[in-house]
Amino acid sequence: MTSSGMNMMSKIVFYEDRNFMGRSYECMSDCPDMSSYMSRCHSCRVERGCFMVYDRTNYMGNQYFMRRGEYADYMSMMGMSDCIRSCRMIPMYRGNYRMRIYERENFGGQMYELMDDCDNIMDRYRMSNCMSCNVMDGHWLMYEQPHYRGRMMYMRPGEYRSFMNMGWSGMRFMSMRRIMDSYY
Repeated sequence: MTSSGMNMMSKIVFYEDRNFMGRSYECMSDCPDMSSYMSRCHSCRVERGCFMVYDRTNYMGNQYFMRRGEYADYMSMMGMSDCIRSCRMIPMYRGNYRMRIYERENFGGQMYELMDDCDNIMDRYRMSNCMSCNVMDGHWLMYEQPHYRGRMMYMRPGEYRSFMNMGWSGMRFMSMRRIMDSYY
């Protein structure tokens, strides 16, 4: 691989203690279980790219979006626990963005197609619930509250027939944002 190709690879470094101290673990791709590398994590540095970090193994539990930057004490800053157990690299994407959101499970009820960010589905579409979606193009973050607040979920291209069957019961998605290349 050329040196210019190496520069494009994503990289995140996790540290056991605050302020980038203690044992560290470097990651440049998806990692479904970090528990064998670290027992706790209080800070991290995203050197290139974007990642989702999860407080449970296999990309489950609460999710947090991490873009390029230094997070000297991101656990208390974001209200996270000290047990980051998995991480997923978000690939760089520069194409069109397109997602269909549905009011009910299995693509039922009202349907709307998004090609840009939506800060409130209730205001824009008079839609009080989003129970399934189909991400055709791009990578998206979906938030449980309007204006990109609350818990979030990373959605990559694919069909999501039922959020409740995916372990997200009780969670409603009220706003959506594209993960743009400007985050890199």
